[in-house]
Amino acid sequence: MDLKKIMLLTLLIKMGAGAEKIRVTIRSLAEELNTSPQSVLRLLEELEREGLIEKEVVGRRTHVYLTENGLKFLESICDSISEAIYSGLILGEVVSGIGEGAYYVRQYASLIREYLGFDPYPGTLNLKVVFPKVVFDALCGVRPIILPGFVKDGRTFGDVKAYRVFIDGIEGAIVIPSRTIHPPKIAEIVAPVNLREKLGLRDGSRVRVRVVK
Repeated sequence: MDLKKIMLLTLLIKMGAGAEKIRVTIRSLAEELNTSPQSVLRLLEELEREGLIEKEVVGRRTHVYLTENGLKFLESICDSISEAIYSGLILGEVVSGIGEGAYYVRQYASLIREYLGFDPYPGTLNLKVVFPKVVFDALCGVRPIILPGFVKDGRTFGDVKAYRVFIDGIEGAIVIPSRTIHPPKIAEIVAPVNLREKLGLRDGSRVRVRVVK
């Protein structure tokens, strides 16, 4: 379906057309969709022919509401989008970190070996999440492996949540410290190899990450 039609249906349901017949103005709909009034008229006519809305025009007044088929169509769109967002797939761009990854990986190396089953390369790969919106969307519903905190040389190291992932067939884990400085758009990954070298990555390279559920 035309994206403009989906946008118009979404706008109408936000305005309350899913619950009752509402009055709309073609001009205001056009402004909301950043298109022309003529395009809105055409879209409304097409949606009506497809049985997704019912429309009544009395003089200059236009009343619209979504039919049951219209509501079911939007529900299917929502389900498809949710499935894509929460599928465990992350698309990210490689970015440089602040240089502290190697230090912390060394501190947690024995725990990574014990709980995740591999000897970590002393460094992390940082990805700026392109899809979904934030890293937590992809991790939704996945139970993390907790690397327990500890005290070393008088310094406290907090718990770390780890989520198993595969990057081009290479095992690894997204790690989220209990006190992280990274925004939710950044995924920090540990692996048994130097991922930049192994996969030929540099800043700006795009990477697909699959979360193990």
